[in-house]
Amino acid sequence: MIREKVVELMAKQLKVDPATVTDESRMVEDLGADSANLMIMMMDLEDAFDIQVEDSAIVTLKTVGDVVAYIENAQE
Repeated sequence: MIREKVVELMAKQLKVDPATVTDESRMVEDLGADSANLMIMMMDLEDAFDIQVEDSAIVTLKTVGDVVAYIENAQE
């Protein structure tokens, strides 16, 4: 459920086919995100999952899988 919502939000923001987004997809290199996209996605994820993404964590989130794991841990 978390993964599907993350993929949906990222695909919409980055205008990519959700079917092409994998856990290993790198947000910048593979999906074409820039810093503005990343900030908007983080705000969307915060709203969608009712979490707070720490600024220090943003630089460590490189792949879709990283984001999914971060959200799973934040919800525990």
